[in-house]
Amino acid sequence: MTGGDMVISVKDLTKKFGNFTAVDHISFDVKKGEIFGFLGANGAGKTTAMRMLCGLSFPTSGDGKVDGYDIITQSEDVKKHIGYMSQKFSLYENLTVAENVRLFCTIYGMSNKEIKQQSSRLFTYLDMVGMEKKLVKDIPVGWKQKLAFSVATMHNPAVVFLDEPTGGVDPITRRKFWELIYEVSSKGMTVFVTTHYLDEAEYCDRISIMVDGKIAALNSPEGLKQEFHVETMDEVFRKVASQAKRTE
Repeated sequence: MTGGDMVISVKDLTKKFGNFTAVDHISFDVKKGEIFGFLGANGAGKTTAMRMLCGLSFPTSGDGKVDGYDIITQSEDVKKHIGYMSQKFSLYENLTVAENVRLFCTIYGMSNKEIKQQSSRLFTYLDMVGMEKKLVKDIPVGWKQKLAFSVATMHNPAVVFLDEPTGGVDPITRRKFWELIYEVSSKGMTVFVTTHYLDEAEYCDRISIMVDGKIAALNSPEGLKQEFHVETMDEVFRKVASQAKRTE
């Protein structure tokens, strides 16, 4: 990995769709083991930016590296060194727990031997021994959350991208999910997370807030609250988001 301890390095990253600039010359770095919150209202550009960092969409201009790999010229290498989980799509509901694990491990390029060893450890770690043959749709949402996150990090990626992973779940399940995030972060894995829950922003080491395709604020939660002279991240977000001019 190049760039010292920086796992993600972005410089003037821009994405245009015709005359519309979805992401407008954003620049930031994310350190190894950091929990980096990526916030913004709908249409702010955060999903487009994340897709470029995951090697799923090419920028119009600018540069970006993830784990030392160029997001333009080495996008396939980027994909091999990241994990990804979203609220909208994480697991196949009509496959069993074991089938989901095998499928995603295969996608991440793990060998049969590695899959067998890691699966055994995973089911023991998650207290899911005996649940391997259950269909994912039949297990509680809390188990789905833990399983989806564990599958996304089984291959020990340099960074895991979490796109609104806790949407639609209860506060207790969300808190337990964040315990998993803290655990992988403490072992050196970088976590890049988008969320609509402003209380979750408090759990991040640093937070970026996008407005109209640009990064309008970037600091630690405490730093942002001091900067905007407020007491909560909800108030910070409201102040920053109020700068928005476009409605797309």
